Amino acid sequence: MNGRKNVRVTFGFVVSVSLIAAVFSVLLASYHYSQLQFELLNVICSEVVEQEPETKNIISAALKEYTGGNPNGVTKEDVLSALGYRVSDFSGSTSLQNILFAAIGFLIGILLFIVTFLYRNKRESIRIRDLAEYLEQANTGRAAILSTSGEDDFSKLEDETYKTVTFLYQTKDKAIQAKNDFAENLSNIAHQIKTPITAISLSVQMMKQNMNHKHLEQVEKQLLRLTHLEEALLVLSRIDAGALHLQKDEVDVFTLLVLAADHLQELFVSSHTSVDIPEHGEMLVTADLDWTMEAVINLMKNCMEHNPGGTIHCSYVQNPLYTEIQIWDDGEGFAKEDIPHLFERFYRGKNACEGGIGIGLALSKEMIERQNGTIRAKNKPGGGALFEIRFYSH
Repeated sequence: MNGRKNVRVTFGFVVSVSLIAAVFSVLLASYHYSQLQFELLNVICSEVVEQEPETKNIISAALKEYTGGNPNGVTKEDVLSALGYRVSDFSGSTSLQNILFAAIGFLIGILLFIVTFLYRNKRESIRIRDLAEYLEQANTGRAAILSTSGEDDFSKLEDETYKTVTFLYQTKDKAIQAKNDFAENLSNIAHQIKTPITAISLSVQMMKQNMNHKHLEQVEKQLLRLTHLEEALLVLSRIDAGALHLQKDEVDVFTLLVLAADHLQELFVSSHTSVDIPEHGEMLVTADLDWTMEAVINLMKNCMEHNPGGTIHCSYVQNPLYTEIQIWDDGEGFAKEDIPHLFERFYRGKNACEGGIGIGLALSKEMIERQNGTIRAKNKPGGGALFEIRFYSH
């Protein structure tokens, strides 16, 4: 399509230049012919008046009538033809000049076309060179912002080139970040696995020397920790691979909180922790019930671990923009330096309980944010840790 457009533009330009040159040539020729006619009439009239002075008034009247356009429309006698003269008898001296004027007009048209064509090619060469230099800079990682030089056929190419280079840079940055995250996660996983394996090895050695149920319980505890770690890592790998598909169902907030608390009932009983979930009527959010419940379980469990024997409070409100769920405890709250890192993978805060692996809060954040939600952690003014979840309506 662009090729056809260029052909049409070039053809139109050639025609325009040719017409301009032709008009210029016609104007020059017309002016030259008028001058020749004036000189010829001047010579003839001078000869006639010189020989017959009384014809001066007649000649003057005839010239006035001729220059006035012969308004009476009377046909004049063709005197020159009667005397044996033809048009060619008076054009012989100007034919060469006519050819010269035509040649000049043609050459001017060709010259204008060549100059314009060379100028256009030079501009295209400059634009191509600039694009090539930009791509060379992009290959070496030194490409700056590409500014468009004008509105022409290259503008779209420049725009698409800039978009492509920007996308490649972003892809490169993401790949580097993913590589760094993978290395960091691998290091954290190795560290998390090393602790229970070491504990199991020590317990097994102690059991060889002295069979004791205490050592067996330690082995079971560490195996349970490895099982939880395995399950969490599998979920994280599915999230990173984009293979975790979340359902979009209408979920009642009160039902969500009650089901999450029921799953932790045994832990609540053993730690003498109570849960306060008020009923504020039906409030629906669009979410996956199972995975959202898993996220809430992690938050409630975190509150229980930091305030055993206390009460976990829940509250929820709804407005046209979002539904907000708050979960908090009456404990000491988060350490100030831990708050910016609470949702990072494998991060264990200053007051983290023994045996934690630092994945629960990271999983909760992933689950909620993938369902058009946000989560943040802060300390309540009166003391205690607070988790605030918002599910947006749009």
